[in-house]
Parts: sequence; structure tokens; C-alpha cells
Amino acid sequence: MGRVPKMTPAEALSALRNPLAFIAARWTPTPRTVRRAALAALVMSVVIVVTGGAVRLTGSGLGCPTWPKCTDDSLTTTSAMGVHGVIEFTNRMLTYVLCAAVGWAIIAARSEKPYRRSLTRLGWAQFWVVMSNAVLGGIVVLVGLNPYTVAAHFLLSSALIAVAAVMWQRTQEGDGTPQPLVGRAVQQLVWFLVAATVLLIAVGTVVTGSGPHAGDSSEIERMPLDWENVSKLHAVLAWIVVTLTFALWFVLKAVDAPKGPLDRTRDLFLVLLAQGVIGYVQYFTNLPEVLVGLHMLGSALVWIAVLRVLFALRERPGTASLADVPGPATEATAGTRA
Repeated sequence: MGRVPKMTPAEALSALRNPLAFIAARWTPTPRTVRRAALAALVMSVVIVVTGGAVRLTGSGLGCPTWPKCTDDSLTTTSAMGVHGVIEFTNRMLTYVLCAAVGWAIIAARSEKPYRRSLTRLGWAQFWVVMSNAVLGGIVVLVGLNPYTVAAHFLLSSALIAVAAVMWQRTQEGDGTPQPLVGRAVQQLVWFLVAATVLLIAVGTVVTGSGPHAGDSSEIERMPLDWENVSKLHAVLAWIVVTLTFALWFVLKAVDAPKGPLDRTRDLFLVLLAQGVIGYVQYFTNLPEVLVGLHMLGSALVWIAVLRVLFALRERPGTASLADVPGPATEATAGTRA
């Protein structure tokens, strides 16, 4: 191994003032590295949803009864708290893994040449959503798993998945003006599909908030709604999403749309099919925890698949040039934009 070069006092001061610009001046990741970093952030945003579901389904929501510490006297779980404390504390620790993945995506995006401000902003957007949801998760614990705060916690996680999916998509295309691949009528149909999916996810949180899985073995407040009726409404919305997906596929075939939108629509239908099977099986088998967990994973995958259909409706050519690469003069003042 070669000797590590020493930094001058000016370089050390620059690194302290703006570490991202300091790293970007000395490292240029490949486009594949940037894509993988964005994908890692997306995968972790899904993982944190699934592990959060595991906390709820094992009755470990109050395994750590306070926040930000695990107990009033301990930052970590204790042996007296048993397996529920371990499960809840592990989920909290996974938030740091998520932060690391998002941080890696930010560093890779900031260091890419030519510099793409849009990617860096998407990375920072994920960071702030993660921080906001961490605080909201603490509030969920402090208010004793109030179902409305739990629902908001899940919806904010879905927002994180959306931002992460957008960043992953943007790493695979340029910064040029989007060029539509289909007509306005098809675009409107897809937006209806997106809106129906958002409503489906939102009602799904109400199903959970009024259902039997309260998240802890103690008596937890539930939404004052009839669980059976809310579940039926959720099923109706699911069929609306499926119907819109069918309609979209036939419309795309009729207008001889490019292969990309057709393939993404087919993928969405397959994910919806698997999610629907899991949903009906769990409903008729009294909501076994494993199937409910798979259904939560399916919810995240459906959301990603719908967004990928939306992304497939246009293409963005690259417009970046070497003039966009931050030079020495730019790096000296880059603290205001990193």
C-alpha cells in the first residue's frame, strides 16, 4: 500500500467546512456506482417498512417504552425487557443502516461528474424524510401507539420509498427535458392509477388501525371503525387499481406504445396479482402474522411498480457537459449547494 498523502491545514479546513465537496474533488464514482447507491437506499426504505411491520406483528411496539432512550435509565434494551425489547431496539438500530444507505447515495450523487444537482437534492430529500419519520416514530412510542400516529408513520415511509424510487430512476437517465412516449390521455389514466394507489395505501393504514394487530400485548387504542367494512372498502379500491392496470395495458396495446410502458404495466399486474392472493388468504385465515407481514412488503412493491409505470411514460436525454463539473473555484464555495 502506498503512503497516505498528508493534508495541508487549508485542505483540512476545507474538509471540515464542506466534507461532501472535499470528497467530490478527490473521487469520481462510475454511473453504475451511483445507481447502486440509489438502489441501496431504495431497498433499505423497503426493509425498514417490513421490519417496522415485524415490530407491530410481534406485539413489540412498546418493547422500548420510551424514546429516544429504550428505557428511562438505559439507551439500549435490557434483559428484563425480553424478546420484545430486542425486536423494537433492533428496528431502531436499522434506522442507522438506512441513514448510512441514504448517506452513501448522497455522497455518490455529489461526487458524480458532471455534477447533477437534481440527484443531490433527491438524496437530501430522503435524509430529511428519514429524520422526520424517526422523530414521528418516537412520538408513536411516547403516545402509546396511537393508531393515527402509526398510520402517519407508515405513510411517511411510503413517501420515503417514492423519493428513493425517483432518485433511482433519475440515475438511469439524463437531465434533459422529459420527452413523452405516450399521449396525454394515457398519461391522465396513469395519474388516475397513481391516485387510486395512494388512496389504497391510505385505507390500508385504516384497516391496520382498526384491526386486531394493535402492535403491543397491552390494551392499545384502536380507530373507532368497523374493521370488516373498512377491509371491504380496501378490497374495492384494490380491484379499482387492478381494473385501471388492465385498462392501461389494453390502451397501450391499442396505441402501439413503446415496449417500456407495456413491460412496466405487466410487471405491475403481476405484483398486484400476488398481493391480491396474499390479501384474500390473510382475510379468510384470520390475519396470520406472516401473511400480514408479506402483505406489507407487497404494499411497498406495488407502490414502486406503480411509480415505475409512471416513469416509463417519458424519457429524459442527457444534457450534462464538462462545464457542469465543479472546478477548484467552485469547490471553494460549494458549501452553499452541497
